[in-house]
Amino acid sequence: MCTQTQVCTQIPKNKHMEQQQQPHFLLLTFPIQGHINPSLQFARRLTRIGTRVTFATAISAYRRMPNNPTAEDGLLFASFSDGYDDGFNSKQNDRTHFMSEFKRRSSEALAELITASQNEGGQPFTCLVYPQLLTWAAEVARAYHLPSALLWLQPALVFDVYYYYFYGYGDLIEGKVNDLIELPGLPPLTGRDLPSFLDPRNSNDAYSFVLPSFKEQMEAIVEETDPRILVNTFDALEAETLKAIDKFNMIAIGPLVASALLDGKEQYGGDLCKNSSKEYYMEWLSSKPKSSVIYVAFGTICVLEKRQVEEIARGLLDSGHPFLWVSRENDNKDKDKDKDKDKDKDEGEDDVMMKYKEELNEKGMIVPWCSQVEVLSHEAVGCFVTHCGWSSSLESLVYGVPVVAFPQWTDQGTNAKIIVDFCKTGVRVKANEEGIVESDEINRCLELVMGEGDDFRRNSLKWKDLARDAVKQGGSSHKNLKAFVDDFSTSK
Repeated sequence: MCTQTQVCTQIPKNKHMEQQQQPHFLLLTFPIQGHINPSLQFARRLTRIGTRVTFATAISAYRRMPNNPTAEDGLLFASFSDGYDDGFNSKQNDRTHFMSEFKRRSSEALAELITASQNEGGQPFTCLVYPQLLTWAAEVARAYHLPSALLWLQPALVFDVYYYYFYGYGDLIEGKVNDLIELPGLPPLTGRDLPSFLDPRNSNDAYSFVLPSFKEQMEAIVEETDPRILVNTFDALEAETLKAIDKFNMIAIGPLVASALLDGKEQYGGDLCKNSSKEYYMEWLSSKPKSSVIYVAFGTICVLEKRQVEEIARGLLDSGHPFLWVSRENDNKDKDKDKDKDKDKDEGEDDVMMKYKEELNEKGMIVPWCSQVEVLSHEAVGCFVTHCGWSSSLESLVYGVPVVAFPQWTDQGTNAKIIVDFCKTGVRVKANEEGIVESDEINRCLELVMGEGDDFRRNSLKWKDLARDAVKQGGSSHKNLKAFVDDFSTSK
């Protein structure tokens, strides 16, 4: 049990001597699903090319990872207290205080880990790898003369847009949210393609710290002489946007998706939410014809209004296709209560489900959570209705599943732009003037993908091959990652 900033590590016995000569990476991870999963895959990719990795995250995330993962071959785990050992609760905890505490305590934990690794008999770190928005981690590394690298878990296009916003194009972007926005080296964008934090029409006091944090991130990168930027993407997907900013060498090392290596060795292990009985929904999927099921999931953070949930329910029912719908219990109900605008909204998602319970259960299955990679890899799934989180977007490519893009906020509109306009593996829903996507529009998009979607299916199979090729032995991302590691070996 770790208390305060004490760090708990798991080191396999009798491994010290044989691992002394291996590069040793310290990987700091923010304790949310969208960071844990790709970071864990990144750690395992590193170990497969002959390095060692210490995976550090908060106790709250470590406890919720399946079976509290233990040391693997070349992969160690370190957990520390960020002051929120039971997890952050958006209805009870202040986000600003949480971020302040995470910064303070994770900095202390990193310092403790680095110091311990440098002691006699220790296994010194070669490099610290940290995700976006945790800029202070690089400052800790510098204090101990340790190289660092940024692991950007969003597409290169999003990185480019943020950079341009803070360096010369902020007024242009804000002034043209209703028009076409053209930035050097990037495809033309509209307001709905931008990260939501850059649109002045969107305001959310609860996340007011995010845009200043991205600014701090960009300033820190600009100040570095030769910053190392690893991006969860692959060359075939973002060849132009990876090179759009001359001063940065962005290195594509993705997609960081479980089972992408297809070698039978990939492990999952990063889900922070409790799965439903796997046998139950997988057996249900196996009872359905090939490419007949619509899979619906909106991630771990996105919360939908009651009216939107109802429109989704009606759209799915009207489509006539069987569906597997991940609906997290109580989240939407609590959001509607917090808004306190309309008593009717207090009913929340649970009541929407009850209203249509008989019809929904007759035509589909509703689960509180599931193993998304296993669902997407099932041959019965023919369409993915997704919020377009970047991990989910990449998973749709890796498993060759066409999408109905249903972006909500942050980078999701930009991700939808990549998937729909560049990859052409699906369609994007259009909301009404109130921001609600109506059932008729949902049904229209489902019909385009499920009924008339031969082109989407062909494109999905093409991108499936490209995504998997990138991470295979000798693939572009495999070579990029190996070159990154070799750079430390030759610099000794």
